[in-house]
Amino acid sequence: MKRVIITGATGAIGVALSDLLIQAGCEVYAICRPGSENINNLRKHEKLNIVECDIADLLSLENKLIKGFDAFYHLAWIGTIGPLRNSHELQLNNLRHTLDAVVVAKNLECRVFIGTGSQAEYGHFNIPADENTITQPFTLYGAAKLSAGHMSRVLAKNIGLKHIWVRIFSVYGPYDDTNTLISYLIRELKQGISPDLTSCEQIWDYLHSYDAAEAMIMLAIHGLDSETYCLGSGKSRPLKDYVDEINEAFDTKIKVNFGAKPYSENQVMYLCANIDKLVQDTGFSPKYIFKSSVKELIKGGGFFEGKSI
Repeated sequence: MKRVIITGATGAIGVALSDLLIQAGCEVYAICRPGSENINNLRKHEKLNIVECDIADLLSLENKLIKGFDAFYHLAWIGTIGPLRNSHELQLNNLRHTLDAVVVAKNLECRVFIGTGSQAEYGHFNIPADENTITQPFTLYGAAKLSAGHMSRVLAKNIGLKHIWVRIFSVYGPYDDTNTLISYLIRELKQGISPDLTSCEQIWDYLHSYDAAEAMIMLAIHGLDSETYCLGSGKSRPLKDYVDEINEAFDTKIKVNFGAKPYSENQVMYLCANIDKLVQDTGFSPKYIFKSSVKELIKGGGFFEGKSI
């Protein structure tokens, strides 16, 4: 690929995606919120073009960019964590922004639109979820993602634009949200604080952000039109195991207070992706190992170089 557009470019996946594309010689147009401090997350490069544009004003990109792109990656979404997941106003706005992204992708002559969904579209399940697993979201965030996937696909088909929807499971890596479990653990343990957690009996599937980014690139090239793909590592284990590996990476051996917090209402106890379809269509294979890559995060990591560690 030679030219791509990325909304939500300053998040963990966006940073990794920009980095890998630039390493491959691609020119990246990173759509960022005006005045965002997170713009500094992106590695400065002659092939990186920062385009300040609010997510509510995506249609204005038609007047800012020269037409002709290989892919439009729509990662931007407001209200992904905490109470905002059930804000009807925010989630409805996100749906509108997704449809605007499809329109501007078509008008800028992008070859493919890749939208990012979520495991939250499924709700509760107890076996690895694939593209045909019943969707029963219990948050407005999950419902909005599900709706955005369906509506953007129909819109894209109606206007003649290739469309791929990617349901992302749990991702970790550089520049992850500060409110995620892994970010919280590293922050507390660095300060010598014993973190309070649930019993961490959940069965979980974690994928490194650079693996996720590689899969997104492969989907732009090999993914099939009007298809949905699940994106995770395809492997799961108790959340407590991940916590223990993070703690072991610190020499201080600080006590982790398992069971100090109750599970949240509607707590998801099982989260694993069936990535057979993704592997079949793209040849994707996760490279990063949790135990070693989390050590890089603890060091203050910054960018990875697209290699397994």
